[in-house]
Amino acid sequence: MSVPLARRVAAEFVGTAALVAVVVGSGIQATELTHDVGVQLLANSLATVFGLGVLILLLGPVSGAHFNPVVTLAAWATGRRTGDGPTAREAAAYLPAQIAGAVAGAVLADAMFGRPLVQWSTHDRFAGHLWLGEVVATAGLVLLIFGLARTGQARVGPVAVASYIGAAYWFTSSTSFANPAVTIGRAFTDTFAGIAPASLGPFIAAQLVGAALGLGLVVAVFGRPTPAPAAAAGLQGEPELAAPALP
Repeated sequence: MSVPLARRVAAEFVGTAALVAVVVGSGIQATELTHDVGVQLLANSLATVFGLGVLILLLGPVSGAHFNPVVTLAAWATGRRTGDGPTAREAAAYLPAQIAGAVAGAVLADAMFGRPLVQWSTHDRFAGHLWLGEVVATAGLVLLIFGLARTGQARVGPVAVASYIGAAYWFTSSTSFANPAVTIGRAFTDTFAGIAPASLGPFIAAQLVGAALGLGLVVAVFGRPTPAPAAAAGLQGEPELAAPALP
């Protein structure tokens, strides 16, 4: 049976909040335990890998476990042709839930460590090479998610996507935010994982460019998907789940 939209939206809120709480909370914990920046990043990335994998596995069957506006928008864009993605109404409901969840997750992490609940980050990330890192990180994420779906390997999504994000922490200059909602949430905490509000615009723009590039790579590598019969006939209904079951 179809999962009601309200439950899917709740899952996106909870999942995104938990993801940001993991990212921010592990960053705070790491800086309290060591002054070695490399060890801090290692701890932060490992916690994110484990947390993200668990969240995808848990909430994927409910909402598709997007936790990321660019994934939702990409799924909507591709679903218009294939008939198996979220509708415009579903996408419009997912996006604010993801953003609100990200802010709530940052506030929760700060509360757990006795920090001010809302404190704008002063961590400036305003540089061209960081924006390029976000383009690369987001393009790779979109290519991976939709590539897995196109090759029938979505079942390994929790491990594959979490592993990619963990690797991208290290091989991209930006440490791979690759998610507009998470980027916004991390502006609300002046901690290791934060990003200054002035840096948000270019980061999010780079992520959107990366998403478009990632979709282009999916078409270049895997070709265009065949429209579903119902969609081709103009009879597309509400999908059972908002695919893909990945962040």
